Amino acid sequence: MRIGIDTRLMYYQRAGIASYVAGLLQGIATVGSRHEFVVFPSRKDRQASHLPSRFNRHPLWTPPHHRFERLALAIELAPVRLDILHSPDFIPPMRILSSRRSVITVHDLAFLKYPEVLTPESKRYYGYIGPAVEQADAVIAVSENTKRDLMALLDTPEEKIFVIPEAADLAYRPSNDQPRVKRTLERYGIRHPYFLFVGTIEPKKNLKTLFQAFADFRKLVSSSSVLPDLVIVGRKGWLYADILKVVDQLDIARYVHFLGRIDQDDLVSLYNGALALTYPSLYEGFGLPALEAMQAGTPVITSNISSLPEVVGDAGITVDPRDPEAITQALTRVWSSPDLRADLRRRGLARAAQFTREQMARATLEVYDRLAR
Repeated sequence: MRIGIDTRLMYYQRAGIASYVAGLLQGIATVGSRHEFVVFPSRKDRQASHLPSRFNRHPLWTPPHHRFERLALAIELAPVRLDILHSPDFIPPMRILSSRRSVITVHDLAFLKYPEVLTPESKRYYGYIGPAVEQADAVIAVSENTKRDLMALLDTPEEKIFVIPEAADLAYRPSNDQPRVKRTLERYGIRHPYFLFVGTIEPKKNLKTLFQAFADFRKLVSSSSVLPDLVIVGRKGWLYADILKVVDQLDIARYVHFLGRIDQDDLVSLYNGALALTYPSLYEGFGLPALEAMQAGTPVITSNISSLPEVVGDAGITVDPRDPEAITQALTRVWSSPDLRADLRRRGLARAAQFTREQMARATLEVYDRLAR
């Protein structure tokens, strides 16, 4: 078969769905396939160095998330012969005079569960999710939680959904280069010890509750000579100002460091230096930071709801994200017990080894094959 994969988003962002696309391409290139692949990068992406050389390339003018994207993309792809088009960014082009099969990946349905997070433009774009899922020949969900949401919110037939978990970049791994970790911390003005959060600063990440739990934790262990700080990595999302106000209200601004977006190499160092990743999110389609942390050997404290228990299994501490006292207790346990941190590190590394790009690629190739049959 001749299979196309839409990779335009990789020019516009590095994390999130772009990371998923990069992992899928790398996995397919590693395991190999008898099929012919065509990747569709943005025409602005002059180098497209992220694309494996064995794939054919067909640059596209149409930008992602444009209000006329579905029509423009359909017209632009009309001359290209494909048996299957895989749209990893939710919404595929219109099916105009095309007999090709359609595969879409749905990462989460946060925009349906939390519609208030959307701008008018986003509402218009993601409003196509219903027709997109209905018209797709196969829907890849990155977790059982996303599969349940697809069935509950969009009445998607179960036989149409294929659950294929994501995988973390191999750059996230334990580091023996402690001088490098130290240099990274010094560059950002961070000292040991510290807890780490990675993700967009937005309401569903539940940072207000985390800040309350962290403030309570510092009071609880105030007799310690050196107390941990809290490091926040990630861009500002919607309603971030209300979230940041809580830091001042709790009088913990001296102990909370906001780094914004940072390079991957620096994030690897931060994972390696952290006491634990604290990730009490209220909703995730998958929860890649939890997997990245485990793969780097970092203990994980996360939520016991949505997809996160699927990711961490019994390798992390899961708590009710709406209960600040439960989060405080988890922080205290990790802080006070080196043996617990060592055990979580060991179990986390074993758990993370179950999620690989090669497995993700093989499962995706099987979806393509099923459509061919």
